[in-house]
Amino acid sequence: MKKHNFSAGPSILPQEVIKKAADALLNFNGLDLSLIEVSHRSKEFVDVMDKACNLAKELLNLPSGYSVLFLQGGASLEFLRVPYNLLKIDGKAAYLDTGTWSSNAIKEAKTFGNVEVVASSKDKGYNYIPKNYAIPADADYFHCTSNNTIYGTQLKSFPKTNSPLICDMSSDIFSRQLDFSKFDIIYAGAQKNMGPAGTTLIVIKDEILGKSGRKIPSILDYQVHIAKESMFNTPAVFAVYVSMLTLEWLKNLGGIPAIEKLNEAKAALIYAEIDRNPLFKGYSEKEDRSLMNATFNLVDEANKEAFDKLWSTAGISGLKGHRSVGGYRASIYNALPIESVQVLVDAMKQLEKQLS
Repeated sequence: MKKHNFSAGPSILPQEVIKKAADALLNFNGLDLSLIEVSHRSKEFVDVMDKACNLAKELLNLPSGYSVLFLQGGASLEFLRVPYNLLKIDGKAAYLDTGTWSSNAIKEAKTFGNVEVVASSKDKGYNYIPKNYAIPADADYFHCTSNNTIYGTQLKSFPKTNSPLICDMSSDIFSRQLDFSKFDIIYAGAQKNMGPAGTTLIVIKDEILGKSGRKIPSILDYQVHIAKESMFNTPAVFAVYVSMLTLEWLKNLGGIPAIEKLNEAKAALIYAEIDRNPLFKGYSEKEDRSLMNATFNLVDEANKEAFDKLWSTAGISGLKGHRSVGGYRASIYNALPIESVQVLVDAMKQLEKQLS
């Protein structure tokens, strides 16, 4: 029996996607060749790339004027690639600091020029999302991270700004309905909600590019990758294929509106137990809680051994919290069934019963 996978990433994928991917590893499209040994220039794989890009556009309901890329290097490379393409030589970028990954993005941008951190929640261990901050009118762009896997917080709304709006959506892409046309760049590592590690989805409004005044190395230039249709260098063939399958699965499920309802139900189930059970306490502020990563701690760490035994025996995997926070983190990404959340809730209730 497959375990209940709460891993924060690489994370759970739909079972039907894993099966199709496994079949393609043995025989891709009836070619009697493995997916990972066909040319990325072959018609069969070019069709995969095209379909993956088109599905992303369709699911995000993007208007014309956007390009979709599947590149390598994860979100960490986009921390560098965004300022390289958008931060003018004597310009300024604005960043919202809500956790480890936004902090890393800020660090990279500072190597290029002036960065203004408009607000930060570091003062309280990143357990909330800052509100009522001002974005400089002269910023070349504003960057934020929509969901914070480590601390379990999520932006529920996004600021209005005349500057290009850039968002790292690595851990909640395709999980909830947003007006994605408000964003000028969205990037997301595949390994949390879309596919295996190895590729990064990047959505770009074409008109914002080519204005930095910088000479950009080809591998870091979004315009080069758009012109080459994600094929400037050899793409991560397997990761792109599995991402395509996952996007196909999501479309057949009813798209983002359908999965949002399921995600809300899963989050409501686990947070209700965290708040009800006197043995546990949530880490993040309630109004900023993530639909993707529920972080919580034991009130009394003396109960850790007993609780760890309960959830492990129940077939749960990947529940341990990040070392920055400790405690537990239940990552409830799109592919995790609500039945797995119920198994975790039952283990929490069983601990209460044992100690009563």
